Amino acid sequence: MEHSHDYIDLKHGHGKNEERDHKHGYKNTERRKLLITIIITTTVMIVEIAGGIMSKSLALISDAGHMFTHSFALLVSFFAIIYAMKKPTLEKSYGFYRVEILAALFNGIGLLIISGFIFWEAYKRILNPQPINALEMIIIAIIGLAANVASAFILAGSSKESLNVKSAFFHMIGDTASSVAIVIGGVIIYFTDFYLIDPIFSILICIAILYWAFILIRDSVQILMETTPRDMDVEKLKAELIKEIDGVEGVHDIHIWQITDSIYNMTAHVVTDNVNIRETSSILEKINNFLAEKYQIRHSVIQFETDDYSLHK
Repeated sequence: MEHSHDYIDLKHGHGKNEERDHKHGYKNTERRKLLITIIITTTVMIVEIAGGIMSKSLALISDAGHMFTHSFALLVSFFAIIYAMKKPTLEKSYGFYRVEILAALFNGIGLLIISGFIFWEAYKRILNPQPINALEMIIIAIIGLAANVASAFILAGSSKESLNVKSAFFHMIGDTASSVAIVIGGVIIYFTDFYLIDPIFSILICIAILYWAFILIRDSVQILMETTPRDMDVEKLKAELIKEIDGVEGVHDIHIWQITDSIYNMTAHVVTDNVNIRETSSILEKINNFLAEKYQIRHSVIQFETDDYSLHK
């Protein structure tokens, strides 16, 4: 059995330490972005709490509560990155990257709880509509909207690479949608005194939040359950290995799973002719280079077999 956990990509010079250094540099950028977003979100949350109390707007108070949980979720994401940057140990040989996935799962569950609270409050307001100071509601919501747009813009790029940051980004998108709905609702109330629009818009916000929560929980659970990543076509990978790598006659028992974002592991049995060890080392190097370049799989365990061995298993 051949292990490639510590192999060096001879063609491109990408070693394990270089990959880790690149990952840590990227995590430092994520951490700075999250810290800026935490400061913005917490400040606006305080403003919305005061504004919601003064205007008596459920949507505004709900959004403030929403932002409170988002601030907490951002803190969870922030500290998850710090913890994930720790070096691997003998007990945690793959490192601590899964902490970020746990943070994303936690944030997804948090979104579900937030939605339940807002639904309940909206239901009570529908049964018993209350007057709202629309002008104050609009002003505070516009301030919140500007802050949320800024925060979402800060996190947008990193959210494509990290499920943890994506969870924080979804929180910001939820806040942005909330602020837009509150501004629109405030304008409608200001001109029509139709106070029911406030809880109705709160429910619409919740529906969007539930959708994002589902995505986060689904993706987090798939990684934690070590499901084959959705962007990996195992049959295509198998066919390409046989076609592209000289000496590979067949591939079976392939297992591909994800440690965290963009870190994939693979085990497989590779069938070859009756070749010597030196030849399998050359084949292994080609397989490793192919997996790293084409599929970003940089950690693999390959077991070589001959045709006769495979037939008699």
